[in-house]
Amino acid sequence: MDTTMQAKKKLLNIGEAATFASRLLAREISPTNISYLIQYGKIKKYGENGSVQINVEELKEYYKSRNGRRELNWKKRLGNDLNWGLSFDHLREKDTTKHVHRLHPYKGKFIPQLVEYFLDDHIDDFKTNVFFTKGDIILDPFSGSGTMLVQANELGMHSIGIDISQFNCAITNAKLLDYDFELLTKEVAKIKRAIQNFETDSNVQQFERELVFELAKFNKTYFPSPQFRRDVYTKRINEDKFGKEKEREFLSIYNSLIKKHGIKLKQERDKTFLDKWYIKSTRDEIDFAFEQLKKIQNPNIKRILAIILSRTIRSCRATTHSDLATLKEPQLTTYYCFKHKKICKPLFSIKYWFTRYANDTIFRLKEFEKLKTKSFWSVIPADSRTVDIFEEIKKRNAEFYKLLKKQKIRGIFSSPPYVGQIDYHEQHAYAYDLFGFERRDELEIGPLYKGQGKEARDSYVEGISKVLLNVRKFMIDDFDVFLVANDKWGLYPQIAKLAGMKIVNQFKRPVLNRTERDKSPYSEIIFHLKNNL
Repeated sequence: MDTTMQAKKKLLNIGEAATFASRLLAREISPTNISYLIQYGKIKKYGENGSVQINVEELKEYYKSRNGRRELNWKKRLGNDLNWGLSFDHLREKDTTKHVHRLHPYKGKFIPQLVEYFLDDHIDDFKTNVFFTKGDIILDPFSGSGTMLVQANELGMHSIGIDISQFNCAITNAKLLDYDFELLTKEVAKIKRAIQNFETDSNVQQFERELVFELAKFNKTYFPSPQFRRDVYTKRINEDKFGKEKEREFLSIYNSLIKKHGIKLKQERDKTFLDKWYIKSTRDEIDFAFEQLKKIQNPNIKRILAIILSRTIRSCRATTHSDLATLKEPQLTTYYCFKHKKICKPLFSIKYWFTRYANDTIFRLKEFEKLKTKSFWSVIPADSRTVDIFEEIKKRNAEFYKLLKKQKIRGIFSSPPYVGQIDYHEQHAYAYDLFGFERRDELEIGPLYKGQGKEARDSYVEGISKVLLNVRKFMIDDFDVFLVANDKWGLYPQIAKLAGMKIVNQFKRPVLNRTERDKSPYSEIIFHLKNNL
């Protein structure tokens, strides 16, 4: 029997492959997961006439090498105390970005399942006690985009979030507010129509149509999917060399179309983020959409539409797809895209993305609406080192204040900023420019611009310990504090001591599914602190 006949005996269709993989791994693997493996060249596609099939032995080998070897490799490099159960590697992306957790991108947030693990009432071999119960008040003094507050609400717990960034607080508020969905749908439709009918330059649409046509033809010839991805994955093609070669080749086509249609790429000014990182036609649409948003009367709907517009303009920055998380230089020409494995183009319009994100946002808000409880929540844009939580809650909600004074804060679940990794205001610079929020970069703890030297680390220790010293005044004596940190400098024992706390346990977890191209093993620790006074 020849090799072709042997292979055919082992071929499965996508549905059969999903069932096989689910049994092999003892967890759900969907047909979509299998299609992803084919699309991204992880496994080879067989079959003809539209019948996609997979070799079962190749599928088995992929999962065996990916799951078993990865865990062993990570533990070898990061230590056997790594709790692989806290990797949540069995979850799909749609699980870790469920409902409102994907309303807006936010660099540095933790996944909701990690919050649930410590807040809910289950116990296991690692978490041997229940720390929080329904009706408790939980604090996140570095609340970011509000992951903890959303999950606390699901569990029937009251929550308070504090963040120095006004835009971060705006994201959290938008996730938790109540909406008139009929009115929201009408307002979204109105703005979508206005944007669709807005024309900054009649040449842009014709230019884009021709550009998309040329790109499709070029990519089909030189980057056929999924074969090209498979060739890159198996190292049959030198991706860097081939990508650069074809990038240069297509650039001449792009430049001729720019000249033909007289497209203006750069804006007249270059002072702000919005001036620098957007092609002129895109910027014109952004300004127009913002003017439409200003006309909305309902404050809650205005807030959520601001988040939709912010999410839209983030995706429309003139940068490569692989550099969305960390901008390098404005990308005003076509380029080889390491993420999509083909030649991609900058964006000349927000029309598609606004419509897509508006529809997605309404869907996600409705999904969360089914899970929301009547628990109190409050978001405070302030410095956690000095804020008076009682006074701030008193100004916002008299009932919540009464409860807070009576039972105080039960504990903390938070992910403080890491030393010298992220500038939290700068990652949303486009939103600060557009909406006019006050920037308070100088009050960030451990920002990227201060680096990771001794002075920066000392400042970080002082900052985090001052936060803990301040907020503990509003907590019960027998509190439980959980802080998620990548403490490669060993700073948290000193932080705990300065805050009058002690570290009673540590949970070390691998961090998977990172967006950076650097996928080297990486872990973080969840420190459990209690009162030491």
